[in-house]
Amino acid sequence: MSRVRGAPSSRRRRKKILKAAKGYRGASSRLIRTATESVHRAGQFAYRDRRARKRDMRRLWIVRINAGARLHGLSYSRFMHGLKEANVEIDRKMLAEMAVNDSDGFAELVSVAKGNHE
Repeated sequence: MSRVRGAPSSRRRRKKILKAAKGYRGASSRLIRTATESVHRAGQFAYRDRRARKRDMRRLWIVRINAGARLHGLSYSRFMHGLKEANVEIDRKMLAEMAVNDSDGFAELVSVAKGNHE
């Protein structure tokens, strides 16, 4: 039986790691062991932060909606409650966008919410 050499697959695997580690500083971009550790760790951060980004964006939208609502004399919670009572189904992302870029439209929503929050 002929001897099997693992060189091609090993080389491919190592090149893949070093390509992923491109741009890292020092040994992390040159040595396979430290590059493997760094790439693995970066993958863990990426996985975690894809979820964290969703939370961060929601927090940002809420801050923007609150600021817009308070300009019209309404708190965030009363504004959202009023919209819910009025059966207005606009998500927070769109509400935040309106609060920043379409103040007239947002003012109309505030008046709708004011009429329904009692």
